[in-house]
Amino acid sequence: MKYFAPLSLAVALAGASPTKLQKRADPQGIDISDYQPTVDWSTVAANGVTFVYIKATEGTSYISPAFSDQYTGATNAGLTRGAYHFAHPDESTGVVQAQYFLDNGGGWSADGITLPGALDIEYNPDGAECYGLSAADMVSWVQDFSSTYEASTGRYPVIYTTTDWWTTCTGNSASFADNNPLWIADYASTIGTLPAGWEYTTFWQYADSGTNPGDQDYFNGDAAGLKSMATG
Repeated sequence: MKYFAPLSLAVALAGASPTKLQKRADPQGIDISDYQPTVDWSTVAANGVTFVYIKATEGTSYISPAFSDQYTGATNAGLTRGAYHFAHPDESTGVVQAQYFLDNGGGWSADGITLPGALDIEYNPDGAECYGLSAADMVSWVQDFSSTYEASTGRYPVIYTTTDWWTTCTGNSASFADNNPLWIADYASTIGTLPAGWEYTTFWQYADSGTNPGDQDYFNGDAAGLKSMATG
């Protein structure tokens, strides 16, 4: 989640109007990747972090070498944890990338400690912002990824994005709000306008650094809600 463009996000925030969220108790979380290969999980847990999303895969040719140790460390520290996939819609289909994610750490089980996998769909770090896809093609790509993941796990993947990117690259599609939990990146004191269809965000990435490693997140709910999210 290191790739989204600060300038584009800042422009989006400047024109955003506040969105009312459900009452929250703010369970604290982080998301990490191979940029944080070594994490002191005991300290993270002592700091009040209760959940973590960990990068597992990217495109169809990258598996994070840190994923296994990070996932095990989070589990041993008692954190609720899940995996995420950084999408490259220009490389292969949503079906192919969902399966790659599932085959390399992105699965889900109803054990009460595993969050459904997340699709990180955002600014292209290597080229055209929307990966050369039209808005309609991007919506189809995300639908293919989502339906493939759901067919395998029984859960729809969380969608991580920014309102700016989603509006630009999907035409602000409202097609996913009924099924896919939203994880919004919005580095501000309050959350601005959400993508179409979603009335609230399930996760909020509110900063890219802080007391704990990686990006800083909140779950929109309470501890029981987070447990329910993991249990299905």
